[in-house]
Amino acid sequence: MILPTTLVFDTETIPDVEGLRKTLHISENFNDHDVVSIANYHYRQKKGTDFLPLQFQKIIAISCVLKQESNFEIWSIGNSESNEKELLERFFDGLNRFIPTLVTWNGSGFDLPVINYRALINQVSGGIYLDQGEINNNFKYNNYINRYHARHLDVMDFMALFGGRANASLDDIAKLCNFPGKLDMDGSDVFFNFQQGKIDEIRAYCETDVLNTYLIFLRLCLIRDQLTQEEYESEIEKVKLKISSSNHNHLQEFKMAWEKNE
Repeated sequence: MILPTTLVFDTETIPDVEGLRKTLHISENFNDHDVVSIANYHYRQKKGTDFLPLQFQKIIAISCVLKQESNFEIWSIGNSESNEKELLERFFDGLNRFIPTLVTWNGSGFDLPVINYRALINQVSGGIYLDQGEINNNFKYNNYINRYHARHLDVMDFMALFGGRANASLDDIAKLCNFPGKLDMDGSDVFFNFQQGKIDEIRAYCETDVLNTYLIFLRLCLIRDQLTQEEYESEIEKVKLKISSSNHNHLQEFKMAWEKNE
């Protein structure tokens, strides 16, 4: 079976410091780190967790795997200088161009709501992404927004039977499937690394998360009989070939971790 054009993506975010200042009325006398600490304390007292609400998650990286017939590509949108608005515009441009099936890990719970809020804040047109039949009549019955439609597959949500109590981490499932999992960074490290100016390292980390998600997605396609064993192994080999031919350090590290886990 040939899989439909598929875009696997992941976002990395940092606290929207200016947004937090505005909504929590925090003085300009406090630096960015202090603002985030105050906000963490506020939400810990209010909601029992210091994880900031999704509207305050500012996007600094979007990484993608695009699968088209026999082609497989991995990249991060824009560059290290791209601001949030540019990242969103480029992401939506790609969706309008390819109209792919979206695949995520916890995209329904995090990435897509964040994209929705941040597009609203940045006045970025979502185009076909937000269409529910107003632009393209076909999207009335199958679109990206409706949970029960097929243009977006949240692999974690699907595996957990759409119940949060059964959710599992990407890292755990990747490693249990003998894939590399996370290497030397996780989501809790992103803001610190951003403050250190390590945006390229964050983009690289995001790409490895996307690769893990794509590999798990392929495994899911296998057990759903959407790929035969032979087709699955062929797709896996394409990934290995792509990262083996790359001169990027993070992809070589991913390859070595994969070989170690197999």
